[in-house]
Amino acid sequence: MKFLVDAHLPRSLCGLLKAAGHDARHTLQLPAKNLTTDKAISFLSAKEKLVVVSKDTDFYYSHLLRQEPYKLVLVRMENIGISELHKLFARNLPAIEKALTKHSLVELDRSEVRIVV
Repeated sequence: MKFLVDAHLPRSLCGLLKAAGHDARHTLQLPAKNLTTDKAISFLSAKEKLVVVSKDTDFYYSHLLRQEPYKLVLVRMENIGISELHKLFARNLPAIEKALTKHSLVELDRSEVRIVV
């Protein structure tokens, strides 16, 4: 899978995804870096079939209303340390991968992976 990690999440999350065999980029690697608009991220996601990983609920509503971005993993956690976030992703990545093979919107919180759409 190909992932695009949004500005609200650490760049190091890309390393975890790459170690699991995925293509992963952070918005810092885009021309406008972390100033890349949600619209531009959604366009790139559709064009390159990227799964956007974000904490931004604007993407959630955009996906429900217009199926933009292409696919979304919405991280529903406030005040989480990078180490805890990495452990949570590492532990739940198989479930996220499985969900994304058939679904386009997945939520991750401290207790579970939820399939939304």
